[in-house]
Amino acid sequence: MTTEPGEAFEDAALVLDQALAGDTAAVAGTLAAVVKRAGDEGVYQVARCLAGALAGDGLRPGGWSLDFPNIDDAAYDARWVARFVSAYVNNDESTGAALFGAAKADGKLRECLLTLAGSTAATLRYRGR
Repeated sequence: MTTEPGEAFEDAALVLDQALAGDTAAVAGTLAAVVKRAGDEGVYQVARCLAGALAGDGLRPGGWSLDFPNIDDAAYDARWVARFVSAYVNNDESTGAALFGAAKADGKLRECLLTLAGSTAATLRYRGR
């Protein structure tokens, strides 16, 4: 199964709207619906859209080093989000896919995606959007 780029953006926009409204159950439901409709690839594309929204516009190409103090002491989902966003901003698709696969294998993907949605919503709120 594949997802069209427009579908991923629409799904991510809906997830963000729900996250901004603080409706975690709706976010989880939307992500589950994406899995049912488009499989893991569809959810992966939604996660990339969320990472892009969190990172923001205007990133210059090149290697980025993101500073997350004490990241190794953070909860699994927080470490995952930091590393997934880092992979996104560095255009490191293989690392992003590996992180996605590892979270799925560890049974933590749902939790990681909910944290990514919440972190993206919090970042957008901070930026005043």
